[in-house]
Amino acid sequence: MDLFNTIKKDREYWLVDQVKDESVPDQEYIEVFGSLLAEWRENQVAYLSLLMDATYEDWLLDQGFRKVSTIVEYTRELDESFAGEPGISVEALSDGGMSDSDFAELYEQCRSGSANKNKLFTIEQVMESLENELGLEWRASCFIFRKSGEPIGLSIPIIEQGTVDEGRLFYFGVMPEWRGKGYGAALHRISLQLLKGIGATTYVGSTDEANHRMIGIFMRNDCVLRNRKGIYRIDR
Repeated sequence: MDLFNTIKKDREYWLVDQVKDESVPDQEYIEVFGSLLAEWRENQVAYLSLLMDATYEDWLLDQGFRKVSTIVEYTRELDESFAGEPGISVEALSDGGMSDSDFAELYEQCRSGSANKNKLFTIEQVMESLENELGLEWRASCFIFRKSGEPIGLSIPIIEQGTVDEGRLFYFGVMPEWRGKGYGAALHRISLQLLKGIGATTYVGSTDEANHRMIGIFMRNDCVLRNRKGIYRIDR
């Protein structure tokens, strides 16, 4: 199995996420990541952003990384149906009811005011990454939530890279003016049903440990804490 999932964008960035497996010795993780880090340096990529268990923190700091923050991962089985919310409609971007530019504006507004500290990309880079990471049919994975015709949030359900049934949300967000009214949990439940629809049997969601609003959404939808990882970054 791969011990790290890696997304590479030319010489701009590498995004690396440790795949936790209790049967793998710590030294093996260090050796594998050490090789990956050497490759990153050899290729002269601008920066590397890493999600890795905090038990490796001292070693990572010695390699030149700085700590950005800590994320928490929550999970639950998708073994039931999740009811929709009365008055809320769901449409895919591929349905044609919203332009790509309007979707980009919705995305930007949904992520404004976020408690997440690891802000890596401009909205232009985000839109570029959607096609790079999700493929040519990326619009079919992007869903817009509306109430009375007004966009109130969005969700991008995907199957995690390297798995066949682990559901993730590439992004999930609620418009600022609709936060704190219970809609976040409702839209998240709809997103869990969307994940079921693409074949996910489990859900894993993550957020910054400072994002208490999102953690509350996880807990209201019966997700349980699975793991904590540090966010680390190194620049060339």
